[in-house]
Amino acid sequence: MGDFITVSRQEIVDNKWERVLNFFRQRSLWMLYYCTGCGAVELPPTMTSRFDMERFGIGPMATPRQADILLITGYVSAKTLKRIVRSYEQMPDPKYVVGFGSCPVNGGIYWDSYATINYLDKYIPVDLSLTGCMPRPQAVLDGLLTLIQMIDKGEAVGHKKYQLNYEWYKKNQREVLERTAPVLDTGGLK
Repeated sequence: MGDFITVSRQEIVDNKWERVLNFFRQRSLWMLYYCTGCGAVELPPTMTSRFDMERFGIGPMATPRQADILLITGYVSAKTLKRIVRSYEQMPDPKYVVGFGSCPVNGGIYWDSYATINYLDKYIPVDLSLTGCMPRPQAVLDGLLTLIQMIDKGEAVGHKKYQLNYEWYKKNQREVLERTAPVLDTGGLK
């Protein structure tokens, strides 16, 4: 398996059509939320009238095949990693991943659990991480506005990193899934 390949911003922004497409992409974003923990509590206030994220062109979507943004709103267990990867791979390009709080970044309060995945960005590319445990609705909205700016500038290129480094990500995914395979296949029963 090769080394991790980086994508420079200049390689992406030089394409004039890509800049035009980014202008339109940032104004209509559909969000799929994968609620694995307490972060789901912060989404309803962010979507409803007080913060009203739809005024910025961001709305919820029920399926990954129509979504642009995948929100990971809590810890990621070994069992859910497979489903998160499947959801991510079903999303059309370009796609963006936003991690809520410290759990997707470093496992949060579950960092030393045998079943918790630390460093989600080893398994799928995370474009933006929101700090806080859990981030308040204003922080969620600020983070999504930051993602919009990143899309406009051509800096949100996680999906291209995933394509270029597919084998590296798959190797990391296989390590976790093979380690937990006996438990996943039998439902924990032996």
